[in-house]
Amino acid sequence: MTGEQTRTALARFYEALARRDVDTMAAAYAMDAAFNDPVFRLRGPEIGRMWQALLGRAREFSVDWEIRSAEPDRGEVAWTARYLFGGKRPVVNVIESDVRFRDGLIVQQTDRFDFPRWAGQALGAPGRMLGRFEWFRRSVARRARRGIGLREAGSVN
Repeated sequence: MTGEQTRTALARFYEALARRDVDTMAAAYAMDAAFNDPVFRLRGPEIGRMWQALLGRAREFSVDWEIRSAEPDRGEVAWTARYLFGGKRPVVNVIESDVRFRDGLIVQQTDRFDFPRWAGQALGAPGRMLGRFEWFRRSVARRARRGIGLREAGSVN
């Protein structure tokens, strides 16, 4: 892929995210793709299942995004998701994505965000008090995996 093709693929993916078009998003990943963020460590079809569950539950969801760089087979995107967590707690999550492509499909996506900040918004007082602890992040990751129908195996180390 050229840099311009990378930019087009990133725009297609994040436009689909903004529309909550999970089918288009899932189709953007290679079968052996990997997705990593502070909560999830996923492979292949698990990634589409995550997006389906997260976007299916999100209330008052909106996203803003900006492509920061688009090089051959690699791009960086800054995006902000706004939604009600659990239908009641407003969350503004600022995310940096590093996306790598092979043959026009995403093979690696690494999202970075401030987990303690997110936990405080999404989980209230417990998240504010405990969000900085690794054991708490792992506990949230295990619950999140179960919440989208995934086994414990492959959960966050």
